[in-house]
Amino acid sequence: MENAVKILVVEDEMIIGAKISMQLTALGYEVTGILGRGEEVLSHAEENKPDIILLDIRLKGKMDGIETAAQIERQFQIPIIYLTANSDEATFSRAKTTRPAAFITKPFKQLDLQRAIELTIARMATTKVDTVTDSGEEHTFILSDRIFIRHKEKMVKLMIADILYVEAERNYSRIFTTKNEYLLSVTLKIIEEKLPANHFMRIHRSWLVNLAQVEAVGDDFVMVANREVPLSETLKADLLRHMQKL
Repeated sequence: MENAVKILVVEDEMIIGAKISMQLTALGYEVTGILGRGEEVLSHAEENKPDIILLDIRLKGKMDGIETAAQIERQFQIPIIYLTANSDEATFSRAKTTRPAAFITKPFKQLDLQRAIELTIARMATTKVDTVTDSGEEHTFILSDRIFIRHKEKMVKLMIADILYVEAERNYSRIFTTKNEYLLSVTLKIIEEKLPANHFMRIHRSWLVNLAQVEAVGDDFVMVANREVPLSETLKADLLRHMQKL
């Protein structure tokens, strides 16, 4: 599932875990696994690198959910959404020390799950860009190495390193990757300000390129993934200087 947000489900009631997995898939997320024991989580996280972990507080086995969350925070710092069912105050107080992104109380609806995940993505972001569309409010969340955007009614993840270039379309920006393109209702100027300046450069008033993806520089264009991207004469010298530093 290309660019889907990856979520691990840790739930020792496998019927509940399977139901959660179906809900996540329906929302457009990729489920990396359904695990029933906290001891299994660390190796799975190392291998599959989920973006978020849904974690039952009352796990059976050597480690409960809170102990598992503490291990995850120490080794991976992956955001945790706790799944709870009438936890007592002492358990809730222990859980808060692990600084979870959210709590969901069982039983919950698919909408509760969706909102908790989007809230978690918002809290993950170092920068939040609010944009407005004809249908209402839209959010783009830019982290240090990835962007979360709403695309076709779901949140998707773009790794910044996979971006080839960005094209301005009036008050919109179109992001191009090797396999896809995404229209954001945010200006190219804002995108330029948020992306890492040592990796991205404006080479034309309407074009921003990933310097690591530039294959060749012509008189008035650059080649990126076998495509010609316009190059302004006034910005060509700056581009060549930046290219020499890579």
